[in-house]
Amino acid sequence: MLTLNRLDRADAQLLVSGASARAAEIGVPMCIAVTDESGNLLAFERMDGGKVTSITVAQDKAFTAAAARKATHEYNQACVPGNLVFGIHTALGGRLSVVGGGLPVLVDGEVVGGIGLSSGTPQQDMDCAQAGIDHFLSQRK
Repeated sequence: MLTLNRLDRADAQLLVSGASARAAEIGVPMCIAVTDESGNLLAFERMDGGKVTSITVAQDKAFTAAAARKATHEYNQACVPGNLVFGIHTALGGRLSVVGGGLPVLVDGEVVGGIGLSSGTPQQDMDCAQAGIDHFLSQRK
């Protein structure tokens, strides 16, 4: 039998609030998705002005980060023609994202969820995702 640690609703809201605060600070309205450790959606926010096309992208980034236990930008670096992982972005019906902005959420070295952001550049998405994680970790102490 396995015992799993998983984000709860309050944790998900902390992640969203930290990410949305950073997005507001940089002036980029984002779509923000938070999943549990299996990649199932726990929370979603589309900030006023967040791109419609970013709704699914943010959710897929969070799914990838949690379920694959790897940041999406790490897949991006490896997913190039000639590498054995090339083409992974087509797996699972295209749900695996290789675009920066999806990060696994770790507590005590264990993946407990994922956060994915979309609407900015990949670097802006990554920055806001990290801000969400930083806020979550600072509030749970």
